[in-house]
Amino acid sequence: MNDHVNSDTTTTGKILRPRRLALLGTVAALGVAVLAGSPGSAQFGLTSLVSPAHAAETAATPPGFADLVAKVKPAVISVRVKIDRDNDKNAMLQQNRMDSDEDSPFDQFSRQFGFRGPGGMNGMPRQRHQMVTGEGSGFFISADGYAVTNNHVVDHAESVQVTMDDGTTYTAKVVGTDPKTDLALIKVDGKKDFPFVKFADQKPRIGDWVVAVGNPFGLGGTVTAGIVSASGRDIGNGPYDDFIQIDAPINKGNSGGPAFDMNGNVIGVNTAIFSPSGGSVGIGFDIPATTAKLVVAQLKDKGAVTRGWLGVQVQPVTADIADSLGLKEARGAIVDNPQDGSPAAKAGIEAGDVITAVNGTAIKDSRDLARTIATLAPGTSVKLDVFHKGGAKTVTLTLGELPNERQAQGSGKADEGKAQPDKGTPRLGLSLAPAGEVQGAGQKGVVVTEVDPKGPAAQRGIQTGDVILNVGGKPVASVGDVRAELAQAKSSGKNSVLLQVKGAEATRFVAVPLA
Repeated sequence: MNDHVNSDTTTTGKILRPRRLALLGTVAALGVAVLAGSPGSAQFGLTSLVSPAHAAETAATPPGFADLVAKVKPAVISVRVKIDRDNDKNAMLQQNRMDSDEDSPFDQFSRQFGFRGPGGMNGMPRQRHQMVTGEGSGFFISADGYAVTNNHVVDHAESVQVTMDDGTTYTAKVVGTDPKTDLALIKVDGKKDFPFVKFADQKPRIGDWVVAVGNPFGLGGTVTAGIVSASGRDIGNGPYDDFIQIDAPINKGNSGGPAFDMNGNVIGVNTAIFSPSGGSVGIGFDIPATTAKLVVAQLKDKGAVTRGWLGVQVQPVTADIADSLGLKEARGAIVDNPQDGSPAAKAGIEAGDVITAVNGTAIKDSRDLARTIATLAPGTSVKLDVFHKGGAKTVTLTLGELPNERQAQGSGKADEGKAQPDKGTPRLGLSLAPAGEVQGAGQKGVVVTEVDPKGPAAQRGIQTGDVILNVGGKPVASVGDVRAELAQAKSSGKNSVLLQVKGAEATRFVAVPLA
C-alpha cells in the first residue's frame, strides 16, 4: 500500500466502535514463594541458582511504585466532554459510538473512550436532538493550566470539564488539536499552581518499567504497571504512526492519559489498544513523548500544527524492487509520483527515484521518510540523497507547507469491454491493450485487461483496469514495448522487473518476478 508523504493518508487498520460498558473481573495474582533454604538443604533439596551480583541487584529494586505514583498522580486529570449528537461530522462519536450496530469489535483496533447517552444502551428510543457525554484522561504539563489529551477525546466538544485527583472540577477550553497524531492541548484558566509533569527527553528501552495513570470506565484515577513491549509500531492509524507498545493495562477512558518512566517523566500518551473484547489484553499503544513535545509546542504557539511538505507519493523499497533497480539493500523510499508543482517536482525528483537519506541521515522506508519530513518546518532547506537511474546524486530543495487536504490522485478503472486483449505477456500472466484504445484510461501506457490469478503479476496485486506506465524504468505505449523491456531485463540477469502501475487510487511501483 502506498504512503503519501506529508499527506492526509488513510492506511490499513480499523478502529473498534465499542458497543457496551463491560465489567472486567479482577483476577487475583497468586504469589509464588521461593523458599530459600541453606545450600543443600535436606528439607527442600534446593541449591541457590542466583548469583551474588543478581541478588544484590534484586535487593536494590524498589518494592513498589507508591512513591512514583504519589509524585505524578495529582497531575493526571479526568476529561469529561459534551457533544451534540446531531453533528454528523463528529468523527469521535462515529468512532466510539457504543450503541452502533456497525462493524464487529472482535478484529479491530480500539480507541478507548466511553460514552453515556439516553438511547441505545438502555433500549430507550433516541431523541431527535441529544447531547452525549464522554470521559477520557489527560495530564497537566504546566503550572498555569495547560494539559494534554487525545484529539479524539475533545474533537467537536461543546464543553470540556476536567476533574483533578482531589475531586476539584474546572472548566477547560480547547487550545488546538492535531488529528494526524491524535493529540490535543486544553487549558484551564484561573490558577497558576497546578501540579504538572514533564515529558521524557529520551525514548524508553524495550523492557523498561512503565506506569500508566488514567480514568478507566469513569472510575477515577487508576494506576497500572507493566513494561515497554516494543517501539516504532505502525497500527495503520495515520501517516506518522510510531507508537510505543506497552503491556500496562489500558481500558476505556484511559485515552489521553500519561505513561510514566521510573523517574516520573511522561514517555507517551495513551491512545489505542488492540482488543478482541473491548478491554485490555496487554497490548496498548502510546504516542511517544518526542512526538508529543513537538506537536504540543506548536499547538500552544499557534493552535495548529504545520509540517514540511515534500510532495511525493512513495512506497517502501522491497527486496524485489531493490533487485530490479540494482540496489544493494532494500532500504529507502521509492517515488511513485511527484505531485505537480511540489518542491520535489521542482527539484527534478522523478518517478522511480529512491530517496535514501535526508540531511545525511539514512531513511529506512517510506514511513520513516514521512515522519522525518513532518518534523521539519515549512521553508526548511533539506538535502536528499537520491538513487536516480542507476546512480547516486544529492538534491537540495526547500520544503513547502503540507496542504490541509490531500488532492485526489489516480483515475478510474478502465472499461474492459472496449479493449481487445493481446495475449503477448505470458510471463507476467497479463493481457494488455494500449491505453488509448480503452475509454477512460488516458493516452499513456498499456491497460491490464485480464489477469491470470495464478500468474506472478496477480501475486503482486496487479488488477484488471490498472495502467502500466513503464517497465524497467522506460515508458511503454504498446504490448511490443512491454515485451522488449521484459526481454531486456531477462538478458541483463535480473530476477524481477519493475513496473510503474497507475491504479484507481494512486500510482505505485511493483516488482514482478520474471518466470
